[in-house]
Amino acid sequence: MRPFTIHTGLVVPMDRSNVDTDQIIPKQFLKRVERTGFGQFLFFDSRYRDDGTDNPEFILNRPEHAGASVLLARRNFGCGSSREHAPWALEDYGFRAIVAPSFADIFYNNCFKNGLLPIKLDEAAVDDLFARAAAHPGYKLTVDLEKGLITDAFGLSLKFEVDAFRRHCLLHGLDDIGLTLEHEAEIAAYEQAHGVVA
Repeated sequence: MRPFTIHTGLVVPMDRSNVDTDQIIPKQFLKRVERTGFGQFLFFDSRYRDDGTDNPEFILNRPEHAGASVLLARRNFGCGSSREHAPWALEDYGFRAIVAPSFADIFYNNCFKNGLLPIKLDEAAVDDLFARAAAHPGYKLTVDLEKGLITDAFGLSLKFEVDAFRRHCLLHGLDDIGLTLEHEAEIAAYEQAHGVVA
């Protein structure tokens, strides 16, 4: 998992509440177990027309949002079924951070396990970010996880909080396997002492 320390990225303002995991990655793409390759299917039903061509009305298809890596959303992002493929698709597409007033619990937890930083801000702060994105074409945010700070080129400075354990894991790029491997020497010593056969 890639560490997350400081990231500056182009913002996509997705002005929708209750974006569910089936919108993020539709069910027909859940057959694979690899974490990669899902970005092409992100928001599939909205991004593409029935004939497979790009839907120019969908925000990710607009030229000014090409290469965006910070997603700005409304409340209850990631609701619906508990599919880990949703953060896989977002991360594979290129997103590193998602800013919203609230997230569905399972989606929120899955983000941290897959290298995405979900940031909860109050409604007024999110409203202000949407206004800034509308006022400044090519709007970018810088997210500093170590300092818990979001800034822009127009004087913004917003504090945010992340649980200390999750912060540690993201800063060091540790998923569940990585956390286990931090104790590899102790595990090996235990196995040797107890005659565990690998």
